[in-house]
Amino acid sequence: MSDTQMQQSRPGGTSPSANINVWDPEDNQFWEQTGQHVAKRNLWISIPSLLCGFAVWLYWSVVTVQMLNLGFPFAQSELFTLSAIAGLCGATLRIPSSFFIRLAGGKYTIFITTLSLIIPAAGTGILLQDPNSPLWAFQLMALLSGFGGGNFASSMSNINFFYPKRMQGYALGMNAGLGNFGVTTMQLLVPLVMTFGLFGGESMTLQATSGTFIGKIPVGTETYIHNAGFVWIVFLIPLGIAIWKGMNNITADHVTPELGSFGSSFGIVVGMLLIGLATATFGLWLLLPAAVNGAGIELSKWIVVPLVIALTVFALRLIPGQVQTNLIRQYKIFDDKHTWAMTVIYTMTFGSFIGFSAAFPLAIKVIFGFQHVMVDGVMTHDQANPSGPSALMFAWMGPFIGALIRPYGGSLADKFGGAKITQIISIIMIACALGVAYFMQAAFQSATPEQYFYPFLLLFLILFAATGIGNGSTFRTIAIVFNKEQAGPVLGWTSAVAAYGAFIIPKVLGEEINATTPENALIGFAIFYALCVGINWWFYLRKDAYVRNP
Repeated sequence: MSDTQMQQSRPGGTSPSANINVWDPEDNQFWEQTGQHVAKRNLWISIPSLLCGFAVWLYWSVVTVQMLNLGFPFAQSELFTLSAIAGLCGATLRIPSSFFIRLAGGKYTIFITTLSLIIPAAGTGILLQDPNSPLWAFQLMALLSGFGGGNFASSMSNINFFYPKRMQGYALGMNAGLGNFGVTTMQLLVPLVMTFGLFGGESMTLQATSGTFIGKIPVGTETYIHNAGFVWIVFLIPLGIAIWKGMNNITADHVTPELGSFGSSFGIVVGMLLIGLATATFGLWLLLPAAVNGAGIELSKWIVVPLVIALTVFALRLIPGQVQTNLIRQYKIFDDKHTWAMTVIYTMTFGSFIGFSAAFPLAIKVIFGFQHVMVDGVMTHDQANPSGPSALMFAWMGPFIGALIRPYGGSLADKFGGAKITQIISIIMIACALGVAYFMQAAFQSATPEQYFYPFLLLFLILFAATGIGNGSTFRTIAIVFNKEQAGPVLGWTSAVAAYGAFIIPKVLGEEINATTPENALIGFAIFYALCVGINWWFYLRKDAYVRNP
């Protein structure tokens, strides 16, 4: 039975897999009798789908550490490019993904984008079986893993339509928070599945100490690094079935009133994703050195990121026909000053969370895994530290706390006001960033950096918790400030810009580590957080604010 037939044969179109042509969660009677059950079903299928998206997008933060431990023939700077490529591409793909729901329907969009993750997962698994695989091939898989980063925008936009405004903080916090557990799940699962031959293939021998969340793994241990890619296919295939059988397209006027067939939705989603891939690739080509397959121009990231955003928005606008008409309507969000204010504030919270998640493992490895000693009057940073912490033992903690606490941040905002909660956590983030900077500086000048590790870790964990609470509170603010048609695209757009944190933060931190001044990165982030305090106060907290304390 087709979706249309099912919708006609079952009043209300609220059965699993049916299209829904009437949807008004603000009507209490409708919500109690029908709405909440449908919304919960879609939410609980959306969450693991988003979780896998985050895992595939960011597994390079763990894979690159293990590639170093296994002696893959790449320099640290080359491996840093893999996380940067995935970060920039994932963020760029959120721009088209912000507009998918109105164009292609919620169920169709989530189905297509979730199953697309099989391509980079399988490709990465194949490449990791051979340490002589070329850098460009790993870079291609890192680019395609950006599919997982893009999925957040469409997922959040979709769930936004299912819930009433009074529950937006909770619903979006649950979807984002538990979806973000993909980072933690990946950081726990990937090191673990590398320890045994789950999917066959030849093992490789550790040349440097590795670890899992339960302890260190000594040099000489056999490791199956290719499992890092293959393991996600086990989850993605049943998830695709669950999405097709259990999720819904809402065809009401304010969501997807002109939904076509699955084939037309597939063409729209794939075509718009290809535009994002093209602009992201162009930006990376301008950015990267010739030695790592770039143009050699090495254009500043502060120029490349705005250029990629502008090119993507403009290229999407050129798509002819009904897609163009629909996008013009959704592009009205750019005329609203609150879109830009919330973009900056959301970047502070989610951008920090995702950027630190991407950079945390390699930062621990580079700062605390090596001794920093004077040799002939020159500070050196390349001697392994036998007392250093294992990055894979500790890196999962920050993303775990940030994701776990996010629904709580949404609930706090529902109760006390989104802007109030955002303001408090912004101040906490400033203090923690400056504290982390202090201990980074001390560690990077010490022959025994491990003595500074635990205060560094504690402050970073508080910083992660603050990003999670603040992320939940910004969802509430967006839901209050914007109407029900605009809120979905705004959520997608702000998350798209914020996701560039997955590119900017590892890039900035890597550059400052190379310059032997990692503390400068955190000081710069603290200055940005202070700017966000001012914007949040001006727009939402001062006496004559545009929208007082939403």
